[in-house]
Amino acid sequence: METLLGQGSVGLELENQYPWLDTLLVAVGGGGLIGGVAAWYSSRIRIVGGEPEAAPTLTRALQAGRPVDAEAGGIAADSLAPRRVGERMFPIAQSQVHSVLLVSDDAIEEEQRALWNVLRVVAEPGGAAALAALLSRRYQPQPGEQVGVLICGGNTTAVRLRTI
Repeated sequence: METLLGQGSVGLELENQYPWLDTLLVAVGGGGLIGGVAAWYSSRIRIVGGEPEAAPTLTRALQAGRPVDAEAGGIAADSLAPRRVGERMFPIAQSQVHSVLLVSDDAIEEEQRALWNVLRVVAEPGGAAALAALLSRRYQPQPGEQVGVLICGGNTTAVRLRTI
């Protein structure tokens, strides 16, 4: 519960800084971040998850209608690959998350490089998953849609700097 509440405060900060957003893309792992942010916004904007193909925990849970075990591997395994999403966040995701888009490890790694090359931001693979959903065109904004991407994660020991 504390994780959901804490991550909800990220939603508050984003809404205060960017009140014009129509859509926010958020990385998905165990669901604490996307659940907290989605709970804060409470359908005032579209919340879209970016989830690794190799760790589809929320995707599998939404398909099953309840948290279930899923694969837990891939490039973002250290931050976005629990075996299942949290029980407390799942009802929030069902009602407040617009969609979850699966992204490949290659797309995640490519966006890590883009974050470094363009913004000089070192992001762990999990931190680049939401951006990968946008730049790989898994999410395609409508004309005029204001889209934000939450870059998250502080596990820079998971970043292979030589590949960036």
